[in-house]
Amino acid sequence: MAVESRFVVIRQGVEVETFMDKKAADEYDKMLDMADSLAEMFEASSFNIDEKVREELCIYLAKNREDVLVALQAKKAKPETAVKKNVTAPVEAANSTDSSAEIEATAKVKAPRKAKASANK
Repeated sequence: MAVESRFVVIRQGVEVETFMDKKAADEYDKMLDMADSLAEMFEASSFNIDEKVREELCIYLAKNREDVLVALQAKKAKPETAVKKNVTAPVEAANSTDSSAEIEATAKVKAPRKAKASANK
């Protein structure tokens, strides 16, 4: 016999979503709480927003809360990682007007530096 745990998010007596782990269910429930708070804020405002549009907007803002906080300057944006920059470097080199011999020479010059840097660590 198999035993399976499920976590169900219920709102106003209606089953909204089912999750296999508690953390995901809690995150989803928290997002819905934020969306409800935003909906109350919009209802109290002087804006005449259709209920369906307001609901979609509130859920969108709650799902993208990190971006909203950055836009409101309440939080600093995460810096781009070095990994992303290194992924595009070979593509940029290949797309440049340099000849393939120059690209290979540049790659050979850079390679020992990386090896030296990792040896010093």
